[in-house]
Amino acid sequence: MSQPNLGNVTAIIGTQWGDEGKGKLVDILAEQYDWIVRATGGANAGHTIYVNEKKFVFHQVPSGALQLNTKMIIGNGCVINLPSLADEIQLLTNEGISLAGRFFISDRAHLVCDYHKKIDVLQEEMKGGKKIGTTGRGIGPAYSDKINRMGLRVGELINWEKFEAHYRSNLAHIQKMYPALEHNAEEELLAFKQHREELLPYITDTVTLLHAQTLAGKKILLEGANATMLDVDYGTYPFVTSSNASIGGIITGTGIPPRNIDSIIGILKAYTTRVGAGPFPSELDNETGEYLRTKGGEFGSTTGRPRRCGWMDTVVARYAVMINGLTHINLTKLDVLTGLETIRIVTGYKVNGKTLESFPSDLDQLYRENGMELEYLDMPGWTEPLDTCASFEELPANAQSYVKKLEEIIGLPMTFIGVGYNRSQLITK
Repeated sequence: MSQPNLGNVTAIIGTQWGDEGKGKLVDILAEQYDWIVRATGGANAGHTIYVNEKKFVFHQVPSGALQLNTKMIIGNGCVINLPSLADEIQLLTNEGISLAGRFFISDRAHLVCDYHKKIDVLQEEMKGGKKIGTTGRGIGPAYSDKINRMGLRVGELINWEKFEAHYRSNLAHIQKMYPALEHNAEEELLAFKQHREELLPYITDTVTLLHAQTLAGKKILLEGANATMLDVDYGTYPFVTSSNASIGGIITGTGIPPRNIDSIIGILKAYTTRVGAGPFPSELDNETGEYLRTKGGEFGSTTGRPRRCGWMDTVVARYAVMINGLTHINLTKLDVLTGLETIRIVTGYKVNGKTLESFPSDLDQLYRENGMELEYLDMPGWTEPLDTCASFEELPANAQSYVKKLEEIIGLPMTFIGVGYNRSQLITK
């Protein structure tokens, strides 16, 4: 696949509410990079890749695992569930893919314990009708422990006695806070001890490792998790993840200085989806929304939950461009729009008759029942299938017009255009 000059260090970031298809581009570009680095998030993120009709879902291992000449890192900004990670490593081993010498885990990354998952569920239940809609994977409580300066870090596994003492101290503190929490510490410690032996060879100081690779001129691909609208600072707070899913998280989650990043690719789905609760201005609770969900296979790769679907929202897209300093866009799932007579693009939000200048922090402004109105641009659809299109010029005229209009509104080129789920179904424009 021909490729524009992206430089030595490239970051890939979701621009909507996640599930835009980051894993596919990482997998495709990985063969041209020496290192693939996962910066943030945990097993709540799921990256799906198809190779020769075979489906792979990675929750923690970087998406470049299938490119055998690349090396991979789980960065310090991640929270790691050891049993889940061990399962992914075993899946790759069963496929004949070895990680020996090409996979590293930051000693500064934090661990997710089973009690974090139980706290996650308890906290959701306590919210009653104000649930956030978490995955229940314990991600928020694990990041809370990190911020509270009591988190368990991967590097502590090297000294088992120190790790066990820290674990028991944390659990005693947590059980005072949650008296109803039932937890078998001995069972989990035994599991940690078993997985520890398997994972110890991978644990290292990845910050120093990455710095050395950068100085050596190696090509590094930085993989974001979740997406900008789920960022704990810039997303639809509190309906967000517990880490920075924007460019800030890429920097703090890897130790790579901002000036070393040459290009930042935003992944933008040709329509919009969201999993879980929270405002979703362009949502389609009708037959068109169901059409997009069914045709696009819009079900969570982590939870299996049906995704909420809506029209392309360029207010969100422009906001993501601004926050992340995007240099390129990968438009994904353009093929899903085939068959729609009219395709709508959200171009603005109006509240009390006034167009908002940007995406608001006040979520009350985002609900239509509160008087929020959407400004639309309608585009003619197309009926021709896109799955065999290998160049931009081969796309139907109306599909080309749709892409060009998005470029005009958002202000960035659609450098990559996805027209199917396989590796080969990606147009470079």
